[in-house]
Amino acid sequence: MASFTHVEVIIPHYRGEDMLRRCLAALALSGYPSLSVCIVDNASGEQVLAACSAGSYPVRLVRLETNRGYAGGCNAGLWSSSAKYVVFLNDDTEPQPGWLEPLVAMAESDARIAVLQPKLLSLQAFRQGKREFDYAGAAGGMLDRLGYPWCLGRGLRGVEDDHGQYDSSREIFWASGAALFARREVITSAGGFDESFFMHMEEIDLCWRLKLQGFAIRSVPASEVLHEGGASLAAGSVSKVYYNHRNNLAMIVRNRGTVALPLLLALRLVLDMLTMAGYLAGRRDRLRKASAVLRAWFSLAGRAASLLQERKTIQAQRRVPDRMLFRNAPFSMILASLFGH
Repeated sequence: MASFTHVEVIIPHYRGEDMLRRCLAALALSGYPSLSVCIVDNASGEQVLAACSAGSYPVRLVRLETNRGYAGGCNAGLWSSSAKYVVFLNDDTEPQPGWLEPLVAMAESDARIAVLQPKLLSLQAFRQGKREFDYAGAAGGMLDRLGYPWCLGRGLRGVEDDHGQYDSSREIFWASGAALFARREVITSAGGFDESFFMHMEEIDLCWRLKLQGFAIRSVPASEVLHEGGASLAAGSVSKVYYNHRNNLAMIVRNRGTVALPLLLALRLVLDMLTMAGYLAGRRDRLRKASAVLRAWFSLAGRAASLLQERKTIQAQRRVPDRMLFRNAPFSMILASLFGH
């Protein structure tokens, strides 16, 4: 009988038990023999979680006393896992049957691979009979030279329909935390997710650190996961604006090379001032959104000492120069989109 490598799916959960049950029902159809599931209860207050089932697959429950966000929830599952591979999976996803085998096969083919991302499709569009990429990660995460994340299959003008244009596995910069497959020992050695991020961009920071150490991150389009999106924070919410700006600045300070960092921060300050002006010219939550961007910069200033200390540790582990990491990256996806490229 063929042996199968143990994979554990780690699902950080806050609220929305019906959504979680749909995710577990989809996992029950995975068809992968050596799969286990860990649900991390981020102080949800939902007492019936222990009764949740993923069919014949074993499910264990880790309860946290406080809500530690996506990063803390994932870490709690990670530190308590013994599987060779883990999948950090949002509870608003529905993995499709046969989704795990291509991921395991790709990871087993190359020990340098630390992280893999399946193709992420919109669950809402799928229910309408359409194949449309999901905003959270689409066909794989990328990063431009200014530190702005984007995705294959998703740009500033929206998401693309999936018609096989990204069906070849390729090197990507980051994998979406909606469905992130990882080699557990590599992630634990890197320190897991940075819990100060709480939510948003912690997976980009993690992948950036891994790439600095010389590990590979790839897309696996033969694996498909449907994602509903917006379950934690609605698109355009003030909190989302704050976390996105704050965490993006923090990961730039931690990970970008010394030569580029001062000019990059100056450029980003100018661009964020323009962003604030754009919010002020809008119609909804104008002052609150503009203030969220400003608060992100105050947070950066307040955390400068600790961020620089973290940067020192990360840069000491660097094996790959920026010129290699960004050799094919566009200067700015924002400018490229504005000028139609």
